[in-house]
Formats: sequence, C-alpha cells, structure tokens
Amino acid sequence: MKVVDTRGCRAKYSPLIPAVKALCETPKGEQLEILMDDAQAFNDLKEYLAEQQTGFREIYDGELMVLQFTV
Repeated sequence: MKVVDTRGCRAKYSPLIPAVKALCETPKGEQLEILMDDAQAFNDLKEYLAEQQTGFREIYDGELMVLQFTV
C-alpha cells in the first residue's frame, strides 16, 4: 500500500496536489492511502472519488483524516 501524507501542506499549496499526483502515478490495482488534516480538501477528494465510482474507506482520528482505496 502506497501512503501519501499531505498533512501540513496548506501553508505552501493545496493538499490535493500531492494526493492527485499520487493517484495519477499509482498503478491500477494498487492500494493507496492518503493522510490529510484539511477537511475541505478531504471532502473534495471524497467527492472526486465518488464521481469516478471509486469505492473508498474513511478513517477519522482526531485531526487526522485518512482515505484508503484501490486505484
């Protein structure tokens, strides 16, 4: 499983940039886990995955939000 940690990206750029980059670079069939601490970016990524009909698992642990899915 490939893990992408976007926590703390907000100050420099949108956390969606490394998340989408990883999504594009990950081979089909591989599992991807995205760690986020930006609720808006998290919701935007969930909406995108839903539009692409990609099932995902959401995990919440305080400020940490995690999306797990297979590309």
